Amino acid sequence: MKFNVACIQLTCTNKVEENLQSITDYANEAIKAGADFILTPENSSLFSLDGKELLATCEGYEKNSFIQSIQKLSKSAKKWFLIGGMPIKVSSSKLVNRSILINKSGEIIKTYDKMHMFDVVLSSTEQYQESEKYLPGQELAIADLPWGKLGMSICYDLRFPKMYRKMAKLGCIFLSVPSAFTKTTGEKHWHTLLQARAIENFSYVFAPAQTGTHFNKRQTFGHSLIISPDGAILAEKKNGTGFIMAEIDSNLPAILRQKIPSLNLD
Repeated sequence: MKFNVACIQLTCTNKVEENLQSITDYANEAIKAGADFILTPENSSLFSLDGKELLATCEGYEKNSFIQSIQKLSKSAKKWFLIGGMPIKVSSSKLVNRSILINKSGEIIKTYDKMHMFDVVLSSTEQYQESEKYLPGQELAIADLPWGKLGMSICYDLRFPKMYRKMAKLGCIFLSVPSAFTKTTGEKHWHTLLQARAIENFSYVFAPAQTGTHFNKRQTFGHSLIISPDGAILAEKKNGTGFIMAEIDSNLPAILRQKIPSLNLD
């Protein structure tokens, strides 16, 4: 079975309505181009490193206005949609980074909370401590799309291959990796890691990304990618905002897994 996937690339701000408008505009363009499944990057609703700002601005999960807007868009267009990642307030002092899968009827099918926190020291001037603001998720998220099983992840999860192996062995043939990779790490590792996850699991990889210099001077790498199960790059958005799209053949992972049955050996 074949279908079209679109990955939206954004330079999000700390203004939820601005980000929602950008997503809506690009999603409508992708839908006109024939997209069946549309994915956005990490931090789709709100891009900020300021814990106080996040806690003051973010809504809880129930009756979340941003999520409800995307649900309406999905239902109106009759398309599947993945909010790649967004901060959700779960207490007075903590958030989760949640990916939300919505079907073409506007119903939430599955959610995933980012499991691996980006606590790193890249240099004396570039450091990140996600665990100060976010609680890590505890469970894998696997969902049934009309075309096959999807394994959900977010950004820094990409560096933990056992997670993807588990999802592949549980039947996933698609892997979503919405991200806000830093420019520093993206230049070094982004393409290699994504292609590795595709090849070693014989799975399609959908990786929408944040790009450019944001309002707070943080730089993200961009290069949204759609990768085939044999590691070939089917579509790439090197810079700037917009979307990429590729035709996906859901039969291909099984064909490749039969030729090289490595998933059966570990």
